[in-house]
Amino acid sequence: MDFINSIPTHMDFEGQARAEKLSRIIITLFGVVGLTWGYIIQQFSQTVYILGAGFVLAALLTIPPWPLYRKKSLNWQAVRTSDCQHKENTKKGKKK
Repeated sequence: MDFINSIPTHMDFEGQARAEKLSRIIITLFGVVGLTWGYIIQQFSQTVYILGAGFVLAALLTIPPWPLYRKKSLNWQAVRTSDCQHKENTKKGKKK
């Protein structure tokens, strides 16, 4: 169970953009090749099979959070203490 919990499941914003762009390129490329091949042999089922293979390949390359999608992680701000939050809430209340 610890092994499963140790698998990283996050992807940064630039990694998400890279994954989306890659999946669109793969699916478009396989769609064009499948349509061309299906037209040449006059078999629409071949078009669907090739497009399905492109979808599976795109899913395998883009859905898991591979390390290339986690290169630029965000640096989050430090957690504020409750005293700082209490002071800000009282200041907001007095402005009314």
